[in-house]
Amino acid sequence: MERRIQHQQEEIERFRWMFDALLPAYESSRAGSSAAAPVELVTDLRLVQEVIEELTATCREEVLTAQPGGGRRPESLQAAQKRDRRMLARGVAMRTLYQHPARYHQPTIDHVQAVTGLGAEVRTQSEGFCRMLIFDQHTALLGVPDDPLAALLVREPHLIHSMRVFFDCAWRGASPFPLAFDAASAVRISGEIQEAIVAMLSEGLEDKSIARRLGMSVRSCQRHVAEVMKALGAKSRFQAGFLIGQSRGDTGDETPPGSGCRVLASAGPSGARGRG
Repeated sequence: MERRIQHQQEEIERFRWMFDALLPAYESSRAGSSAAAPVELVTDLRLVQEVIEELTATCREEVLTAQPGGGRRPESLQAAQKRDRRMLARGVAMRTLYQHPARYHQPTIDHVQAVTGLGAEVRTQSEGFCRMLIFDQHTALLGVPDDPLAALLVREPHLIHSMRVFFDCAWRGASPFPLAFDAASAVRISGEIQEAIVAMLSEGLEDKSIARRLGMSVRSCQRHVAEVMKALGAKSRFQAGFLIGQSRGDTGDETPPGSGCRVLASAGPSGARGRG
C-alpha cells in the first residue's frame, strides 16, 4: 500500500514538473503563428467553458476526466451531467477519477449514479492529482495551479500521451466509486486515507497541506490525524512521526510494504457515509 502511495506521489511530482516546464514553451508559441498553438493558456472562465462545450460536442471515442478535491459544486455537476449524457448517448467511453472524499458528498454521489447508469466508469483514490480532461487522445485541458478559472488547452501529441499515461497509472491504483453504502468498503477507504496521512506525517507536513493533497476539509483531516495518533498512542505530532519511523525500522532503507498498515492495525473503522 505504502509503495503504491509513494509511486503515485512520484508520478504527481513528475507531472507537476512537466507542467511547469510547459509554461515557457507556451510563451514562445504565442507569437507569430496563425496555426493552433500546441499549448494555449485560456484565462477566462467563460472561454474555458466554451472550449469544453466544443470538445464534448465533437468527442467521438473517449473522454478521461480527473477532478481533484472533494465533492463538486451542484451547478458544476448539473452542467457536466448534461454534457456527459450527450457523449454517452453517442457511445463515447467515459472514465472519471475523483479523490476519496467525493464518496461522501451527496450531489456527487447522485451525479455518479446517473452517469454510471449510462455506461461511465468512476473511481476514487486518496492522493491528489492535476485537474484534466482528455478528449479522443488528441486534445486536452489541464488545470492551472493557483488559478481555478484558467486552463491550458493542449494539442501537443507527446504531452497528451504523457497525460494519458499519468491518468492510467492513477486509474489502476484507484477504487470503484460505490453506488451504495458498503461498510467493508468504507473501512478500507478510510484505511487508505489514513495510510496516506501516515506517509505525510512522516514527511512533516501540516494539517492544511495534508488536507489539500487529500481533497478534504482541514477539519476532516484533523479528525483522521487524531485517529492515527490515537492508534499510535502518540501525544504529539512529533511523537507520532517518531513512532511511525520506529514502526518501520527507519534506517534510511526503503520502507517495507504494508508497514503503515501495521501501525494502524488497532484503529477502528472511521469511513462511514458522511465522513470524508
